[in-house]
Amino acid sequence: MSITAEEKARLIKEFATKEGDTGSPEVQIAILSSRIATLTEHFKTHKKDNHGRRGLLMMVAQRRKLLDYVKGKDESRYQSLIQRLGIRR
Repeated sequence: MSITAEEKARLIKEFATKEGDTGSPEVQIAILSSRIATLTEHFKTHKKDNHGRRGLLMMVAQRRKLLDYVKGKDESRYQSLIQRLGIRR
C-alpha cells in the first residue's frame, strides 16, 4: 500500500524547490498525494478495511493543512502546485 522508494525519489526530484530539498511543503504534498492515490485504489477492492481508511483520512487532512499553509504564504505557488498535481479545489 505504500509507495516505492523509486516513486518517492522521483517525486522529490520533481517537486523540490532546491537541490537536496525533501521537506518543503510541495514535496510533502506530492508524496501524500501519491500515497492517497495508492490507498484509494486499495479501497476499491478492500471495502471493509476501516483501519486503513482511518489512515487515509488522516493523510487527506494532513495534505489539506499543508495546502492551506502554502496558500497562506503564496497564492501563485499554491495554484501552480494544485495544477501540477491535478488536485481539484
